[in-house]
Amino acid sequence: MSTAAVFVEAARPRTLPAGAAPVVLGIALAAAEGGLHVVAALCAVLGALAIQIGTNYANDYFDFKNGADTDARVGPRRATQAGLVPSSTMRAAFIITFGIAVVFGSYLVWRGGWPIVVVGVLSVICGILYTGGPRPLGYLGLGDVLVLIFFGPVAVAGTVYVQTLQLSWPAVIVGFSPGLLSTAILVVNNLRDRHTDIGANKKTLAVRFGAKVARIEYTLCVIGGLVLPIVVGVQRGHLTALVVLLAVPMAISTTRAVWTTDGPALNPLLGRTAKLLLLTTVLTVVGWLLG
Repeated sequence: MSTAAVFVEAARPRTLPAGAAPVVLGIALAAAEGGLHVVAALCAVLGALAIQIGTNYANDYFDFKNGADTDARVGPRRATQAGLVPSSTMRAAFIITFGIAVVFGSYLVWRGGWPIVVVGVLSVICGILYTGGPRPLGYLGLGDVLVLIFFGPVAVAGTVYVQTLQLSWPAVIVGFSPGLLSTAILVVNNLRDRHTDIGANKKTLAVRFGAKVARIEYTLCVIGGLVLPIVVGVQRGHLTALVVLLAVPMAISTTRAVWTTDGPALNPLLGRTAKLLLLTTVLTVVGWLLG
């Protein structure tokens, strides 16, 4: 593989909707309120993707260093563990990528002030400490909460804020929808890796409470991810929010698959859950703009 192809694979393209979806939703909510700001919206999208890719590179590096990625790995190939790039190169990659996020974030800080500084700094720190540092947050079972918050209300409401310069509480609440569905992606990952994670002392919720609880968590995340935008939209008088129901067949299909498969067979569910996130977000945007 070429070096470029290695880093494209290491960026985990199938999971990138988790970074883009909440920002796209935030852009649509701002537009619906007449507050669309094109430059801020573009910087928010590019900054969010850079943070997610940087986090994926950091995970690739730190999971290898911490012994979580070994020859027994059942998930998609990791570049550092597979010997495709030296660990020092992957370390440089995540540092540079986070630096790119800072470049885009600088404009947002200039526009939005100290709240964006706080969000940006916390996002980068959590991206590194998720699998790095003396006590990686993901190894303590905190990954689900972090994904829910940062890929949910923080990303959605933050994107609305940098455009309108106002905090939107409906955006905060609706923001939990992509946050829950992004958490569902993580649940699939942790469910698949629970056996090898035990050996690496990686105490995800799937390791702590077992496969059944992880599958229940996935189911609740999917239900919540679809119900929230409908409830908030209808309460605000947007009956068009019911269009989100079109995602129900895919939601049922992915949830059934999570309950009936295990091990490497769960790998396709990462992409399918990401597609569910993307579809739900698009439908939420359509319902909000048409309402």
